[in-house]
Amino acid sequence: MLDPADFPNAIAFAFEAVGGIGAAAKVCDRSYQALNKWRQAACLPRTDYTGETQYAVLLATEAKHKGNGFEPTWLLSASSPHRVAA
Repeated sequence: MLDPADFPNAIAFAFEAVGGIGAAAKVCDRSYQALNKWRQAACLPRTDYTGETQYAVLLATEAKHKGNGFEPTWLLSASSPHRVAA
């Protein structure tokens, strides 16, 4: 089983939990490039936090099938964009 502490961020862990960024792109029905942006930003798109999309759920479901389960709420919390006031 994968350990989230072994990865630079929760998004990188989630992608590896489903079989890599290419597999995650297929699960989310998005391009490899789009998911690479998520990984670099260390957060999901805004739409997942507002409930318009369910990428965290899709990733968590697939990860569970691969034996690397995690909760969608954990992914949303661990990858929440942190705004810093100027």
